[in-house]
Amino acid sequence: MTDRKRRRRVARFGKLLAAMAAFATGSAARAESGNEWAIYGGDPANTRYSALEQINTGNVKNLKAAWALQLGVLKAQESTPLVIGDTMYVTTSMGPKFVYAVDARTGEIRWQYAPDIAEDVAPTVCCGMVSRGATYISGKLFFSQLDGYLVSLDARGGKELWKTKVVDYKQGSAMTSPPTPVKNLVITGYSGGEYGMRGAITAYEQDTGKVVWRTYTVPDPGQPGSETWTGESSVHGGGDAWYVGSYDPKLNLIYYGTSNASPWNGSVRGPDSSEYGQYTNLYTASTLALDPESGRIAWFYQSTPHDVWDYDGVNENVLAELNVEGQQVPALMKADRNGFFYVLNRQTGKLISGTPFVYVNWAKGIGEAGRPIEVPEKRPRLDTWARDVCPGLFGGKNWQPMSYSPQTGYVYIPSFNLCMDIIERKLDPLKPGLFWLGEEFDLSKVGPGGNMSEMQAWDPVHRKQVWSIKEEFPYTGGALSTAGGLVFYGNMKGEFKAVDARAGQVLWQFRTGSGINQGPITYAVDGKQYVAAVVGRLKLPPSFIGAPGTRALAAVPEGGAVFAFELQSQ
Repeated sequence: MTDRKRRRRVARFGKLLAAMAAFATGSAARAESGNEWAIYGGDPANTRYSALEQINTGNVKNLKAAWALQLGVLKAQESTPLVIGDTMYVTTSMGPKFVYAVDARTGEIRWQYAPDIAEDVAPTVCCGMVSRGATYISGKLFFSQLDGYLVSLDARGGKELWKTKVVDYKQGSAMTSPPTPVKNLVITGYSGGEYGMRGAITAYEQDTGKVVWRTYTVPDPGQPGSETWTGESSVHGGGDAWYVGSYDPKLNLIYYGTSNASPWNGSVRGPDSSEYGQYTNLYTASTLALDPESGRIAWFYQSTPHDVWDYDGVNENVLAELNVEGQQVPALMKADRNGFFYVLNRQTGKLISGTPFVYVNWAKGIGEAGRPIEVPEKRPRLDTWARDVCPGLFGGKNWQPMSYSPQTGYVYIPSFNLCMDIIERKLDPLKPGLFWLGEEFDLSKVGPGGNMSEMQAWDPVHRKQVWSIKEEFPYTGGALSTAGGLVFYGNMKGEFKAVDARAGQVLWQFRTGSGINQGPITYAVDGKQYVAAVVGRLKLPPSFIGAPGTRALAAVPEGGAVFAFELQSQ
């Protein structure tokens, strides 16, 4: 058999495996990606799992760099590339400054698009001038801009099809994440929880950019849920859905997480106490299930009521079918910033389990009503410090995505090991485009063990850690799991690793020269499997951590590139 025929057979077999796996699980949300990577999370369920297995535990030691593409921007890179056919699409930081289409086999540029971005966006971007990528559907690319626009391009040639204003960035909002495609719509949120911006999720027609519906994630005074806010505090209440959504086509529900309440100072929104009663501040720090046809909220689960720690609830919701106590459950999984790993029934919103996956001391557990059982002295109050609160405000996990493997049944979580001191202070008047927090903090405290982060395998059914790899510095990059029995991820030092998904043994690594924040992807062209990672270390968030962050920033320089890897020819 010739090499060409063998590659074609491998490609056909990979497609067959993907189809069989999706059919066997019965999951309405596509179970994994195959040769292509068409959406941020690999599939609508955000599993970041691939059915490709040409690269596996037996041969990953033979992985080599196939090509590299310099992105033309030396700033923090957070983009997930997409691959459709033999074309890769990738956005850069700074707006994005560029959108590239390249040959996925060689990295050769096919076209590039340079968006027109407002020059004064930096002050209203909380945590870095980043772009997390685009969404592909029906020959079109959709991506968001830092200055509050949603854009559609023709994927074949890069021509702009439409550009729609979503939010006024000058008030304190930005858009950093790709939209969620559902039928003929693209659905997106925006940021602004640090600037007093009330959150919303909006649906647009894919063909025209016309608004179909908009659902505010915090109620107006007088609306249902407004009774969970004091006075008119909900008007600037935060709850922004600035990250990515998930979609279950069988249930026809979309799922978004919402950010922290605004301002951080909780005494403005309710009691300055753990005894907050009705003042939970809906629907902040929550998971929302919405009807994509109308935007109606079908159910919600609030993980951190009356939040004062910046335990932003936007982390991705991963959908899977889990066998819990002998029953097949349509599950939604979230590793929340508050340090608890949640499993919910995604049809009803019912809590199945909530378990600490990192060191947690601000709460003793989850009570019968689904609320955290707080440790009162760990809640900051006006002019009263809460000391050594774990996790810190970067969370047990930040936005860096986890991956779920149906092969192992494990979730692979890039987690933090950081704590903080935090206190409420008198709140200054709200000024558009300026931070509106009412709190001070010290984020330089490292948690037990001295490592600042780790990649861990978590069993969501048995609610326990299976293995972990300790990382010296924070901001371990997102995870990718594959049918080849592997987990790929990178770290702040730029080490790109392949790990045995069951045992946690590092089988291969490559030094890229700058930090890796985003999760890698895998794809196949002409029967050959590739793994690709975007490289370019963070700058602004580590600077908040004080001396430990300074050490992390000194470990590697800034960067901006895509690296693709392939197996060496035998």
